[in-house]
Amino acid sequence: MSKATKAKIMLAEDDAIMVSLLKTLLKMEGFEVAALAADADVPSAVRAENPDALLLDVHLLHQNGLHILEALRKSKDTAKVRVIMSSGSSVKDECMARGADGFLLKPYMPDELIAMLKNLIQSA
Repeated sequence: MSKATKAKIMLAEDDAIMVSLLKTLLKMEGFEVAALAADADVPSAVRAENPDALLLDVHLLHQNGLHILEALRKSKDTAKVRVIMSSGSSVKDECMARGADGFLLKPYMPDELIAMLKNLIQSA
Protein backbone atom coordinates (compact mmCIF):
# COMPACT_ATOMS: atom_id res chain seq x y z
CA MET A 1 0.00 0.00 0.00
CA SER A 2 1.48 3.32 -1.02
CA LYS A 3 1.71 6.36 1.22
CA ALA A 4 -0.81 8.13 -1.02
CA THR A 5 -3.59 5.69 -0.25
CA LYS A 6 -4.41 5.53 3.42
CA ALA A 7 -5.78 2.31 4.81
CA LYS A 8 -9.37 2.78 5.93
CA ILE A 9 -10.35 1.50 9.35
CA MET A 10 -14.01 1.20 10.28
CA LEU A 11 -15.01 1.42 13.95
CA ALA A 12 -18.09 -0.36 15.27
CA GLU A 13 -17.91 0.60 18.93
CA ASP A 14 -20.69 1.98 21.14
CA ASP A 15 -18.51 3.85 23.66
CA ALA A 16 -18.31 7.45 22.39
CA ILE A 17 -15.12 8.22 24.36
CA MET A 18 -13.44 5.10 22.98
CA VAL A 19 -14.49 6.08 19.43
CA SER A 20 -13.07 9.57 19.90
CA LEU A 21 -9.77 8.24 21.24
CA LEU A 22 -9.48 5.61 18.50
CA LYS A 23 -10.24 8.14 15.76
CA THR A 24 -7.51 10.45 17.05
CA LEU A 25 -5.00 7.62 17.47
CA LEU A 26 -5.66 6.06 14.07
CA LYS A 27 -5.54 9.39 12.23
CA MET A 28 -2.21 10.18 13.93
CA GLU A 29 -0.96 6.82 12.64
CA GLY A 30 -1.99 7.78 9.09
CA PHE A 31 -5.20 5.79 8.76
CA GLU A 32 -8.47 7.01 7.33
CA VAL A 33 -11.24 6.37 9.89
CA ALA A 34 -14.96 5.73 9.48
CA ALA A 35 -16.86 5.49 12.77
CA LEU A 36 -20.32 3.97 12.84
CA ALA A 37 -23.25 4.88 15.08
CA ALA A 38 -23.82 2.35 17.87
CA ASP A 39 -26.89 0.90 16.12
CA ALA A 40 -25.59 1.08 12.55
CA ASP A 41 -26.17 -1.71 10.06
CA VAL A 42 -22.55 -2.86 10.06
CA PRO A 43 -22.68 -5.20 7.01
CA SER A 44 -24.31 -2.45 4.91
CA ALA A 45 -21.72 0.06 6.09
CA VAL A 46 -18.90 -2.35 5.23
CA ARG A 47 -20.35 -2.75 1.72
CA ALA A 48 -20.64 1.04 1.30
CA GLU A 49 -17.26 2.01 2.76
CA ASN A 50 -15.16 -1.03 1.80
CA PRO A 51 -12.75 -0.62 4.75
CA ASP A 52 -9.34 -2.29 4.89
CA ALA A 53 -10.19 -3.45 8.41
CA LEU A 54 -13.10 -3.35 10.84
CA LEU A 55 -12.62 -2.94 14.58
CA LEU A 56 -15.78 -4.54 15.97
CA ASP A 57 -16.88 -4.47 19.59
CA VAL A 58 -18.37 -7.80 20.73
CA HIS A 59 -20.99 -6.03 22.86
CA LEU A 60 -22.63 -3.19 20.95
CA LEU A 61 -25.60 -1.28 22.33
CA HIS A 62 -28.40 -3.36 20.81
CA GLN A 63 -26.35 -5.69 18.64
CA ASN A 64 -24.11 -8.68 19.13
CA GLY A 65 -20.72 -8.33 17.43
CA LEU A 66 -20.45 -12.11 17.00
CA HIS A 67 -23.72 -12.14 15.02
CA ILE A 68 -22.43 -9.25 12.90
CA LEU A 69 -19.17 -11.14 12.30
CA GLU A 70 -21.10 -14.24 11.21
CA ALA A 71 -23.24 -12.15 8.84
CA LEU A 72 -20.09 -10.59 7.32
CA ARG A 73 -18.45 -13.99 6.84
CA LYS A 74 -21.56 -15.56 5.26
CA SER A 75 -22.02 -12.84 2.64
CA LYS A 76 -19.79 -13.19 -0.42
CA ASP A 77 -19.23 -9.43 -0.78
CA THR A 78 -18.10 -8.93 2.84
CA ALA A 79 -16.51 -12.31 3.63
CA LYS A 80 -12.96 -11.06 3.02
CA VAL A 81 -13.03 -7.92 5.18
CA ARG A 82 -10.44 -8.14 7.95
CA VAL A 83 -12.12 -7.99 11.36
CA ILE A 84 -10.52 -7.34 14.74
CA MET A 85 -12.93 -8.05 17.57
CA SER A 86 -12.58 -6.29 20.92
CA SER A 87 -14.21 -6.95 24.27
CA GLY A 88 -13.77 -6.56 27.99
CA SER A 89 -14.64 -10.26 28.26
CA SER A 90 -12.25 -13.11 27.48
CA VAL A 91 -14.03 -14.32 24.35
CA LYS A 92 -11.02 -14.54 22.04
CA ASP A 93 -11.46 -18.24 21.23
CA GLU A 94 -15.12 -17.76 20.32
CA CYS A 95 -14.33 -14.72 18.15
CA MET A 96 -11.50 -16.51 16.33
CA ALA A 97 -13.63 -19.65 15.84
CA ARG A 98 -16.31 -17.52 14.18
CA GLY A 99 -13.87 -15.98 11.74
CA ALA A 100 -12.26 -12.95 13.37
CA ASP A 101 -8.78 -12.04 12.10
CA GLY A 102 -7.70 -10.78 15.50
CA PHE A 103 -8.89 -10.11 19.04
CA LEU A 104 -8.02 -7.39 21.56
CA LEU A 105 -9.00 -7.69 25.21
CA LYS A 106 -10.07 -4.29 26.60
CA PRO A 107 -8.42 -2.29 27.90
CA TYR A 108 -5.65 -2.72 25.34
CA MET A 109 -2.66 -0.56 24.61
CA PRO A 110 -2.79 1.61 21.47
CA ASP A 111 0.44 -0.04 20.25
CA GLU A 112 -1.28 -3.45 20.27
CA LEU A 113 -4.07 -2.18 18.02
CA ILE A 114 -1.73 -0.37 15.62
CA ALA A 115 0.59 -3.39 15.31
CA MET A 116 -2.35 -5.73 14.68
CA LEU A 117 -3.88 -3.42 12.06
CA LYS A 118 -0.59 -2.95 10.23
CA ASN A 119 0.07 -6.71 10.18
CA LEU A 120 -3.42 -7.47 8.88
CA ILE A 121 -3.31 -4.84 6.17
CA GLN A 122 0.20 -5.79 5.02
CA SER A 123 -0.74 -9.47 4.86
CA ALA A 124 -3.78 -8.76 2.69
